[in-house]
Amino acid sequence: MLRPRRRRRLPDSITFTRRPLRHAAIIGLAIVGLAAIFWDRSAPALPRGNDHSRYHDRVFRVTRVVDGDTFDIAAPDGDQSVTRIRLWGVDAPETGKGPHPAMHFGAKASAFADESLDGRNVRVVLSPQRTRGKYGRLLAYVHLEPGGRMFNEVLLEEGYAYADYRFKHHYYRQFKDLEKQARRTGRGLWDGITIDQMPPWRQTWERRADPVPP
Repeated sequence: MLRPRRRRRLPDSITFTRRPLRHAAIIGLAIVGLAAIFWDRSAPALPRGNDHSRYHDRVFRVTRVVDGDTFDIAAPDGDQSVTRIRLWGVDAPETGKGPHPAMHFGAKASAFADESLDGRNVRVVLSPQRTRGKYGRLLAYVHLEPGGRMFNEVLLEEGYAYADYRFKHHYYRQFKDLEKQARRTGRGLWDGITIDQMPPWRQTWERRADPVPP
């Protein structure tokens, strides 16, 4: 059951502000603006280098949920009619629909994401350092609208995903703490799970003397 929460103010480190433009920059923008008047409206979508201007802190409708941590939004991406989003900092177990075998709690995590996101509006927040994963998917913190609840956090709190320790990011420590709480109380996938039921990368962490990084 999703609990309403006050919308969180975006952290300064992932909020983008405009700096005052100098005279030369203003002239440059004017030239670009004039050129845009004659630009073919059928031109392709902006390249991925413009991810922040296209997606950051904007609201989109979810058109399809792929699994517990991956879904599409109604926004073109290159030659694709939708943009595929991979939630930053979390790793939901596989469902077996793709190249990877089904994992413990994968079907339940996918069903929860589908019920929570499909057809709903979400606000996309990007990191200033990295916006794409190795498969070209948009890496994002996604807030449920209205209300602003971060779905990345919901997955961890309810035990539908692991905190992903492999990559540092803005909410790294916070996500780790949310997972610890869910694990301590046996929420979701943590209810009776064994190491062998975890994703391969997580099995490696768990078998170390100090599996959870600082």
